[in-house]
Amino acid sequence: MATGLVNQWMQRALALAARGEGYVEPNPLVGCVLVGGTAGIGANDEALLGEGYHARFGQAHAERAALEDARQRGHAARLVGATAYVTLEPCCHHGKTPPCTAALIEAGIARVVTAQLDPFPQVAGQGVAALRAAGVSVEVGVEQSAAKQLLAPYLKRLSHGRPWMIAKWAMSLDGKLATHAGQSQWISCETSRARVQELRGRVDAIVVGSRTALVDNPRLTARTLHSPPRTALRVVLDSHLRLPLDSQLVRTAREIPVLLVAGPDAPSDKAEQLRELGCQVHLSPHVDRQVRLDSLLEHLACHYEATNVLVEGGGELLGSLLELRQIDQCDVFIAPKLIGGHSAPSPIGGLGLAALNDGPAAVSWQVEPSGQDSHIRMRLNWEKTNTCR
Repeated sequence: MATGLVNQWMQRALALAARGEGYVEPNPLVGCVLVGGTAGIGANDEALLGEGYHARFGQAHAERAALEDARQRGHAARLVGATAYVTLEPCCHHGKTPPCTAALIEAGIARVVTAQLDPFPQVAGQGVAALRAAGVSVEVGVEQSAAKQLLAPYLKRLSHGRPWMIAKWAMSLDGKLATHAGQSQWISCETSRARVQELRGRVDAIVVGSRTALVDNPRLTARTLHSPPRTALRVVLDSHLRLPLDSQLVRTAREIPVLLVAGPDAPSDKAEQLRELGCQVHLSPHVDRQVRLDSLLEHLACHYEATNVLVEGGGELLGSLLELRQIDQCDVFIAPKLIGGHSAPSPIGGLGLAALNDGPAAVSWQVEPSGQDSHIRMRLNWEKTNTCR
């Protein structure tokens, strides 16, 4: 088959995979397209037989969804000798669903083209080996760069034991989060605030610092027109457990989980009161805040299997994440307003970077209107430094 057509089929599979965002985590986003021709493998008239994607955690994987789609279209017989384009190596183990390698082999698929090997320890090349052992031709690496970008949060959690960290803030045109008197509601417009609610509805956890929790008294829930795909764990970095017992977070802790991360000097009696009201309280033994923060990220990835984490402030927390090299994505809403003032807060505090080239490279970005605001979404790569001149 022509190289261009191979890439087109995989691009279609990648577009399907993206539909599962927010619904399938901690599983990866996966899409599958099945094609075949009347003249067999390599025929110029190859046509779509079936397609599918992993739509929800615990439900059918992409390969089984595509096979079922092909059967419903009446193409079961044409699956023998067909090609499967899968964005991630098919699984070969029993999890919540049976192995996809077995389903492909049983259907008579003769060729599998996959964009990326799955680093999950129970797969990690074993899926490809199982297919080849059954006589299935396997090609790996088609549209791999695009697949890695799609799977970046999943790949980071598996390879580094940390979630994909999304920093979100709204600011004025001159880069201020609030006035010098502390007024911040509302810098962004209603459209931008609705987008933030949608973002909250697809992440596993939302993290704020104690100052943000005290000043704003937020709920940190996703208030959308439709039921959001996920309900995020609400996390507050509260060294001394200053969060009031009558705060919105505490009052709703029995309905939506709240995790408070405190330092070793936090009062044990306040911790017990918060637990009695439904909060999870983690008393970290680490005195150093940076170490405590990094330990939290590891805990979120390993214990909660958090893949995507949204950080909503404040500036000191974002500054700490910057220094830990743990900001992977920025969602920034810029309002057409000027605030000014030396003491008016800016988005990222802390010590900051010493040199411009110490910062990460922006590997992808998009800018689009958001009501009267501008919404910038940017992905960062810490393995590449900022070399813009």
